[in-house]
Amino acid sequence: MREEMQDMTKVLLVGVNTGKEQDFEHSMEELKSLAEAANKQVTGIIIQNMATVNQALYIGTGKVEEVREYAAQCEAEEVVFDNSLSPSQVRNLGRELALPVLDRTNLILDIFAIRARTKEAKLQVETAKLQYILPRLVGMRENLSRQGGTGGSMSNKGAGETKLELDRRKIERRISELKKELEAVSRNRETMRKKRIQSGTPKVALVGYTNAGKSTILNRMVELCGENTDKTVLEQDMLFATLETSVRYIHSDNREASPFFLVDTVGFIDKLPHGLVKAFRATLEEVKYADLLVQVVDFSDPHYRQHMDVTAETLNELGAGNIPQVIVYNKSDLCNVENLPKKRDRQIYMAAASGTGMKELRALIEECVYGDCVEKEMMFPYDKGNVVSYFMENATVMEQEYREDGIRIKVNCHKRDAEKYSQYAVSV
Repeated sequence: MREEMQDMTKVLLVGVNTGKEQDFEHSMEELKSLAEAANKQVTGIIIQNMATVNQALYIGTGKVEEVREYAAQCEAEEVVFDNSLSPSQVRNLGRELALPVLDRTNLILDIFAIRARTKEAKLQVETAKLQYILPRLVGMRENLSRQGGTGGSMSNKGAGETKLELDRRKIERRISELKKELEAVSRNRETMRKKRIQSGTPKVALVGYTNAGKSTILNRMVELCGENTDKTVLEQDMLFATLETSVRYIHSDNREASPFFLVDTVGFIDKLPHGLVKAFRATLEEVKYADLLVQVVDFSDPHYRQHMDVTAETLNELGAGNIPQVIVYNKSDLCNVENLPKKRDRQIYMAAASGTGMKELRALIEECVYGDCVEKEMMFPYDKGNVVSYFMENATVMEQEYREDGIRIKVNCHKRDAEKYSQYAVSV
């Protein structure tokens, strides 16, 4: 353990409390957790109370010297700020503090880079990091341009400016390459998504704040199916333990239990960098195609309501705010909630780690995605192939038979669709 601590980069955290943040203390606690998740050792914290941040230095000019002195005192190798910094603020602070300067965005990008495992995740993280770096290079280039000579003549470029311009072009070229690779991966994802839609099996997406227990619920649900452990995903008590979207087919030998696809998504967090949301949009947008969202909440966290607000905002940004939801208050056992599990309408209090409430959650999911469904046998003439295609995409087709007089299907579909096409129903 001592060797691990020695290998970790020592950092000083700096925060500015303007009084506008809902819970500044929680934000700083989260920043500390993010630093630790990025393999950094927090050796000190400095907070400044001010009405507005300094445009040039983020913190007040008088505070800079205090940060510099305290950083030396606690042997900090980097200084991490609680919010996103502008390119000029990073440049100015780096010059004043004579230390590498990181902001919250930089920290989250580092965590994602550490956690990325699949090709898609690695491509997405590299894209986001380069898009984060690019404007900072441009800012440095502009600064050098002002020092290059009179009139801003292009002929007065210094060697440093030329290097930055070459770096900028190299980064832009690499971003273009990454986008093409991601488009190819996205097309493959779209093909897989269409196949799942055509199967008619409902799709359920686990969403929520990072480290709320989404992966734990996916694993317990897989275990209920009697699947092998190779179907499970990484399950750890840490921020952003998994970045990949995992899809599992949840089934049962019990005929009364209906199947569905369960999707584990990337966790959300307050102030999630826009660049990451943009880079991971293809992955995050899996939630848009869900029939039901299961919002997993860490009920033991005193800030769980704030986390739910962040989740709601992120879902709205992704265009998934109106999809029906089930709310899972996970880790309720840590709050001394008795007689678990407890179910109230579309809310359930449970403890996924121990498996408490998993059968009840599965039943609730099935009730939500199949509750408005009926089983019907229908016969369509061949000129109504478009209607058969509709059922293939929007229902569960259990049997399909091509006969001389048409296409006969046995389908589990919504009541409204059964009523709409009732003239094709076959009396059994």
